[in-house]
Amino acid sequence: MSAVASGPWTPTPLPIRGVTRETRDTFTFALDAPADGFRFAPGQFNMLYVFGVGEVPISVSGDPARPERLLHTVRAVGAVTRAMCALRRGKSIGVRGPFGHGWPLDEARGRDVLVVAGGLGLAPLRPAIYHLLRHRERYGRVAILYGARSPGELLYRRELERWCARREVEARVIVDRAGPGWAGPVGAVPSLLARVKVPPGSTVAMVCGPEVMMRFTVRDLERLGVARERIFVSLERDMKCGLGLCGHCQLGPHFVCKDGPVLRYDRVAELIHVREV
Repeated sequence: MSAVASGPWTPTPLPIRGVTRETRDTFTFALDAPADGFRFAPGQFNMLYVFGVGEVPISVSGDPARPERLLHTVRAVGAVTRAMCALRRGKSIGVRGPFGHGWPLDEARGRDVLVVAGGLGLAPLRPAIYHLLRHRERYGRVAILYGARSPGELLYRRELERWCARREVEARVIVDRAGPGWAGPVGAVPSLLARVKVPPGSTVAMVCGPEVMMRFTVRDLERLGVARERIFVSLERDMKCGLGLCGHCQLGPHFVCKDGPVLRYDRVAELIHVREV
């Protein structure tokens, strides 16, 4: 992995090449990568710095096979992300990274793969989906399940349409509340599990989304017989420094920014539901 800075604490200013509005409050930033590209593993994150405001951890949401395009999808929910979402082409964002461990794509080779995303959780999973589609012959069945609160909050609408149209994968999209023109299913993301075949002995599941969505998804996967050691979740909770030094992201014996953000569920199952752990 190549970092963009000379040291892990030093953000490198990268110009914004373009900004795509995904939803009312969510934007995808395309940054000009360094001359030799920005290489990362699907599921890793960067610390993004808005000069004079602060920095936040944001997963890389672009294609790992295109290191010249560095993409991050950001929702404006706090001071730093609101300031970031006000930036436009030509401005710069400080970047340091990549950090953490990503999705188990090598471990999943030869197995069926189930990708389950809720809301903004599709952004950390999109690089893994790109990889799965590019190397489709390495995997068994591939299913992509995605949901959002409403049709207007779905990310990457054109890509979703393309994924749903592909024959070599099974992609399904659901919303909590239907809107005008929505003809798809309505309900919670875990309800889509009943619509796809999940062979429990061969499935590797990759799950990212709001905590309640992940909790019910994992519960239903276990009921289907998928072992905890083949369920992976992206936690991305309370990360501050990216290096496991500040302690904000400590989860029992784990530091999410260093040991995760993707963690095998059997290693964190007894910790993630304990308050203040």
